[in-house]
Amino acid sequence: MNQFLNNHKEKEQVSYDELLVENKKYDLVLFNDDVNTFDWVIECLMKICNHDEIQAEQSAFIVHYKGKCTVKSGEWEVLEPMHKALSNCDLSVEII
Repeated sequence: MNQFLNNHKEKEQVSYDELLVENKKYDLVLFNDDVNTFDWVIECLMKICNHDEIQAEQSAFIVHYKGKCTVKSGEWEVLEPMHKALSNCDLSVEII
């Protein structure tokens, strides 16, 4: 009986670990550059990441003063198209 319980616990642990991997959250990080204007960055964040104007402005200022800012968090599949679109707008972004 004890062996049955141990095997059951191991199976539960594997399933839980697999669930954690599947639901892992990533960050889409925008990096500062000396090329893009605040207005362009704000416009891109509003259009691509669905930020409202205030959130986009705050992110742009954080990027300017801190060098980088997480602009979105979530699953890889959600962030990948945003990463591609922001990159196509000549913004420097990375999924971490």
